[in-house]
Amino acid sequence: MAAGKIDAIDRKILAELQSDGRMTNVELSKRLGISAPPCLRRVRALEEEGLIEGYHARVNARALGFEVTVFAMVGLSSQAEADLRAFEERARAWPLVRECHMLNGEIDFLLKCVAPDLSSFQSFLTGELTAAANVASVKTSLVIRGAKAEPGVPFEILEARAAAEG
Repeated sequence: MAAGKIDAIDRKILAELQSDGRMTNVELSKRLGISAPPCLRRVRALEEEGLIEGYHARVNARALGFEVTVFAMVGLSSQAEADLRAFEERARAWPLVRECHMLNGEIDFLLKCVAPDLSSFQSFLTGELTAAANVASVKTSLVIRGAKAEPGVPFEILEARAAAEG
């Protein structure tokens, strides 16, 4: 089931679950205006096709004592595929790294890091990140405050596109 082959009900399921992943199947089926059994079958199909990758709670990092968020822009010495994969594997192993994105352009990777305090991040930066094999440069930017952090995709754009095509 490719993204282009899902119908309006599937898109509504995805939008509702993206907004509230804890919603019961009964509540979801009520919101969709369909009965619970076909609703559950559709959700299972979306999961099996990989359109639903998981369910997560959004936790308050600051309330849990993680006061520092930093974006690290990493340049590598080599961009050979094996070296890129090796860096990605290493980034997945670092607990402070919450997101890792390979970029096109001057920077090879953008890492989103979360730490309890600045000294913890600095220890990671100097002891692990800059010391990692193939890392040529690291530039960091400390987050002062976040203005928006929306998960998933903007379904209103998907719906507008579907309406224009239909």
